[in-house]
Amino acid sequence: MKNLPPKLPSLTCSLVLATTLALSACHQAPPPPPVKIKSVRVMTVGAGATMASRAYPGEVRARFETLLGFRVPGKVVSRLVDAGAVVKRGQPLARIDAADFALQVEQSEAQSQLAAAELKRYRDLRSKNFVSQAALDMREAAATSARAQARMTRNQAAYTTLTADRDGVIAAVLAEAGQVVAAGQPIFRLAPDGEREVAISLPEGDISRLNVGAPAEVNLWAQGDQAPALTGKLREISAAADPVTRTYAARVTLPAAPMRLPVGLSATVRFTSPTTIGTTFVVPLKAIFQTAKQMAVWKVGAGDTVALAPVSVSRYEGDQAIVTQGLSAGDRIVSAGVTLRTAGEKVHAVEAQQWAQQ
Repeated sequence: MKNLPPKLPSLTCSLVLATTLALSACHQAPPPPPVKIKSVRVMTVGAGATMASRAYPGEVRARFETLLGFRVPGKVVSRLVDAGAVVKRGQPLARIDAADFALQVEQSEAQSQLAAAELKRYRDLRSKNFVSQAALDMREAAATSARAQARMTRNQAAYTTLTADRDGVIAAVLAEAGQVVAAGQPIFRLAPDGEREVAISLPEGDISRLNVGAPAEVNLWAQGDQAPALTGKLREISAAADPVTRTYAARVTLPAAPMRLPVGLSATVRFTSPTTIGTTFVVPLKAIFQTAKQMAVWKVGAGDTVALAPVSVSRYEGDQAIVTQGLSAGDRIVSAGVTLRTAGEKVHAVEAQQWAQQ
């Protein structure tokens, strides 16, 4: 019987291999835990009421307005019309005390008569060569001056009655009976018949986006919400801001409005040209992230990853911010918890409406 070859070396190799695999299995690192995706509240820009629709309150005014006042000083003794009255050209509006002016007329006429009598006497004396020509010339000049003074005092006496210089509507009463007024002091503001406009005030952040000629829609509060809007156009923007309100006065013309549209009606103006005013959006103040250089928001992009996007904020209104640049309609932005986000982070986006229902 032949001797079999020993199998100890192969058995030893198998044991060594098994031991090595077992040891390597013991030292293998455990798999990393799954990444937990956080839910964040997002909103879609331009959806619902997020797009800014800036409305400017205003008042219907006449394009050309006249401040009427007495040409002479005095005490107002009667006011003949009220605010809102329709007046005709030449109609008396108010009167001041004319007693002093009547006395001045008597005095100037008496002086004129005396100067005329002196002139006649000096002409007779000159014809007899009793006075010089120079003395006669002085009397003629004095008589001419006295006649002019008499005419001027008669005119001033006539100025004690204030009359309308054109047809229109009394827009405002600026003085009352019993008040002592100076010459030229406004007593009434007259709105003549003609084109109507809406006077509005623009904040500093809006004048750079509005150009003269921009189309506008004007709604009158007195006509209600169901009445069609009037078509207007921005005619002018003041070059200087009001020192108190820091706003700029502007006028919106109403070429198609009735000529008898009442002055003083409350109106709301909205500009309708996106190319003129630009696109602005209203976002929650909590969606704005302050970086070292400027304001920004977190946009939710493809794959629900967030990225920081710089924006320009024109103003703040309560708990909202008006964004003028950096956003487009349809963008999704994080509306809460912006300080907890990092660039490239994957999130579970939940719309604000769905978040409120959870």
